[in-house]
Amino acid sequence: MSNHFIGRGNLGANPDLKQVTVEGEPRTVTELRVYFDRQVPDGNRGFEDRGGFWLPVHFWGPRGENVAKLLPKGARVRVEGTLVQDTWEDKDGETVSRIEVQADSIDLDLSRVEAVTFRAKGQAENGAPAEPPSQARRQRAR
Repeated sequence: MSNHFIGRGNLGANPDLKQVTVEGEPRTVTELRVYFDRQVPDGNRGFEDRGGFWLPVHFWGPRGENVAKLLPKGARVRVEGTLVQDTWEDKDGETVSRIEVQADSIDLDLSRVEAVTFRAKGQAENGAPAEPPSQARRQRAR
């Protein structure tokens, strides 16, 4: 049975980037709290929220790091991933569970974006020119 999830919503807080250990290996995960709303036309060229829900979202690896770096609280996003049930014991020994999304992709919804700045092709994040691919190959071969 598939638990594929696609939803649009708003970040309820700034993304939280964490370093964790999974099966002995260090990994990065970005944790988000997203309110997935149900927008319907209100008849006056606007939309009305007809109920929604909060879900925790986990996005692993470098793309998750980019989400943590670029998206602020309130950003409107489209999340695609898998619904999973997380279960654990609380401090009193009671079993607790919740549904969460393990994201495959998180995209910025452009409805609230006023400007976008792109890094030049071949430019590193710090603004310095990136090493040409041919030089990088030669250095690795040595």
